[in-house]
Amino acid sequence: MESQLLILARYMAGEFGNREQAITDPVWYVNLRLWQRPIPNSGLTGIALFAEQANIININKPYRQRILNLRELDGNIQVHYYAFENPALWQGAATRPEQLQQLSVADLIPLPDCALKVNLHTNIYTAELPADAKCCFSYLGETKQVSLGFSASASEFLSYDKGIDIITGASLWGAIAGAYRFTKIQDFSSELIY
Repeated sequence: MESQLLILARYMAGEFGNREQAITDPVWYVNLRLWQRPIPNSGLTGIALFAEQANIININKPYRQRILNLRELDGNIQVHYYAFENPALWQGAATRPEQLQQLSVADLIPLPDCALKVNLHTNIYTAELPADAKCCFSYLGETKQVSLGFSASASEFLSYDKGIDIITGASLWGAIAGAYRFTKIQDFSSELIY
């Protein structure tokens, strides 16, 4: 029997798109491609996924490179986020899995306040930041804040990620009008080694 951690990783591993949502409501939703590719030898405990996304108009210029580290601690699933020391070196790696074989922990920056707690409700995994967490990272010498969260099931992946104004707390970009609703275009779960 598969562990809940592995089932969640299977749901998340793949290439996703939100074309239907972007066509239906283009004011609030950009047509995105999202990749979440397993990294078999990441050096991290648990299961690591390399994630990045691209606007379909600029599909060859992906951005938001990050690592999602799925771990089980004391019977609970958590997702820890990592940034890259040099994100530009990894741009496009989701479509070049051979490049991800060279990834090491030394390439990563842990984001300690960016750990999500995962709950399972009727075959849907929901991940949220703790209420008191402030997920921040450095980008081009500036501190940026994000609100992270997702729901994953066998049929879709919903992203609640939003950029937050660090001073006012207002939402700047992302899932302002509700979750980005992604459907799986290509399944990468066969690349999982656990």
